[in-house]
This record gives sequence, C-alpha cells and structure tokens, in this order.
Amino acid sequence: MSRIGKQPIEIPAGVTASLNGMELTVKGPKGELSMTFVREITPALEGTELRITPVDDTLQRSRAMWGMQRTLAANLIEGVLNGYEKNLELHGVGYRAALAGKNLSLQLGFSHDVTYHPPAGITLTVEKPTRVKISGIDKQVVGQTAAEIRQYRPPEPYKGKGVRYAGEYVRRKEGKKK
Repeated sequence: MSRIGKQPIEIPAGVTASLNGMELTVKGPKGELSMTFVREITPALEGTELRITPVDDTLQRSRAMWGMQRTLAANLIEGVLNGYEKNLELHGVGYRAALAGKNLSLQLGFSHDVTYHPPAGITLTVEKPTRVKISGIDKQVVGQTAAEIRQYRPPEPYKGKGVRYAGEYVRRKEGKKK
C-alpha cells in the first residue's frame, strides 16, 4: 500500500479541477495546468477531493505509479494556487547576473557572457547581482530551468566558486600541500 497514494488530494477554494477520462485539468489564480494519468491508475473526482487508486494492486508498476501520480496531481494544484520558486546564488569574483529583457545574462568567468533564454511560463528576477529567483507554476519546469542555469558553472570543491542553489552546501576539498 502506498502511504502517499492513498491520501486524497483536497482541492482548495479558488481552484477548479475537471477530469475528462484520464486527463486532469486544473485552473487557479496563477494559471492553468493539465496532466494525463498513466493507465495503471484510476483517478476519481468526488466533490472537492481527488482520489487516486491503482487498477491492480498486485502489479509492481501499479504500486510504483500510484504515489507518483498522486504527487504530480498535488503539484499541479499547488502550482496554480501558489506557484513555485527556486533561488540561485553566484559565488566567485566577478560572477554576476543581470536581466536583458526577459533573458538572463550571466558573467561566470568565461571570455564571453552567457545568455539564458527562459522557457514559456518562467519568470526570472535578479534581486542582487549574485542572486537569481526563478518562479513559475509548473514545478518540473522551474526545477529544470534552475538546473540548466546551474549547469553553466556548477560549484567546484576547491574554492566553492560557481552557481549553486540557495542554501546548498558545497563540500570543500583541501588544496595542494607545499
């Protein structure tokens, strides 16, 4: 039994959910998202609750998809209600970020500036030259955007320079011995 999967998803006020076969569409104050459930799961919308049940409880794939599909549906509801955000920090001498229209211009120690074009539905904000806030309604797209920006210059273990998530701990290594 999936501990996560058997919990019903409460649909809060201000959010409308509609189930058309295996497709769930959620509308809220921030926007609209939809997802298609896998065939091993049976979704049921009962008033203000969404319940997810496996088609066959004995199959391993049904049990594996049960909790995951419930979490994905809950993320849709949370996204259209409150949205998601990730914060990045730039550590290093001369490392800075700036907005050029909707695009993000990064100076990361290369001979050229790196320009990042965000996907649709993502809002980038530069609070300080060394802090970037990524926000949107789709949790997967927000996380993917943060990972792509971080990938330009991941934090290195000797000096700790690079792009890291806010609050991320970078394990430091000792340098050469003399």
